[in-house]
Amino acid sequence: MRKLLIPVLAVFLLSFFPDAHGQMSRRSIKKNNKRIFTYRGKASWFGKEKQYDMISISASALNYFGDLSPRPGLFSTDISFTRPAVSLSYGHRFGPRYTITGSFMYGTLKGSDSQSADQGDTNNGIFRYQRNLSFRNRIKELSVIASFDLFENSATYISRAEWTPYLFLGAAALLHNPQGLAPATDLNGNPLQEGEQWVDLQPLGTEGQYAALQDGDANQGATPYKKLVLAIPMGIGVRFRLNEVFDFAAEFGFRYVFTDYLDDVSKNYVDLGVFSTDELAKAMSYRTSEVASPTSSYVGRDGNTYNVVYGYGSEFPSNIRGNKDNRDIYMVTTLKLSYILGKSFRKAKFR
Repeated sequence: MRKLLIPVLAVFLLSFFPDAHGQMSRRSIKKNNKRIFTYRGKASWFGKEKQYDMISISASALNYFGDLSPRPGLFSTDISFTRPAVSLSYGHRFGPRYTITGSFMYGTLKGSDSQSADQGDTNNGIFRYQRNLSFRNRIKELSVIASFDLFENSATYISRAEWTPYLFLGAAALLHNPQGLAPATDLNGNPLQEGEQWVDLQPLGTEGQYAALQDGDANQGATPYKKLVLAIPMGIGVRFRLNEVFDFAAEFGFRYVFTDYLDDVSKNYVDLGVFSTDELAKAMSYRTSEVASPTSSYVGRDGNTYNVVYGYGSEFPSNIRGNKDNRDIYMVTTLKLSYILGKSFRKAKFR
């Protein structure tokens, strides 16, 4: 009996096993399909989203707002002095709406009283034109910026929104170095060795930063300004999906800079005698003589006589050179192309 039972049992198991195996396979496939259908990516603090990295290249236009703007208004600028900038960025997508981007940007800011001042404005325009200051500043900006998409993307990178507006805010370190184009001659009409060359303005202390100013002087206590300063980037943008791995974006933003010296102008004029024998510093501090004839004279602290236009180039509380109460700002208009790293058209197609 036992010998007969073993073959019968074996036949029964062999006949049952294929059907059981098939049922198990169908259940497994159904379960996997459900997982694939409901998959929304890796979980994060910001929601379920497929995280990814991207690298970007950008071309920007820079516009300066400050003491050498055409008018004293906060957003007065001379569009003719728009200057280019380029940048390289690395970003990480954290969730349905959030991205953190680190960027390095190199560009130039520029301004000029004689070319930008509105001479039709009998108050500020004439003052700015006769002040006749100018500068260029080649800046290097390192920033970390957080952006927030208005349209949520809760799926994988393949299914990201076709387009979305976004806001951004961050922090930046700015290395700047204002320069001025030196006149051909000094204030006495003698040729300058640096004449018609771009010279660094910060080491000259054009507002008396390196001079021994006296108590009661308008700029008394002024110290050399720093070339490495902080800034706050902020603005808006819109991003478009070009295909599975490329995005294109346009941004419009501002940089609020924690210095008033992007243009080397902030406080009052000083007695030109405090510069002693530094004829270049005198010539870069007071440039009104290049566009207007002197109307007054005074004996400086070095014992020399200086012929100036009244209100410019001498020590007096109302002889302002710039507005020390306002920090400088620059506007950044950007076009950006981004590539999603670690992905490919083939992976995107068959994922």
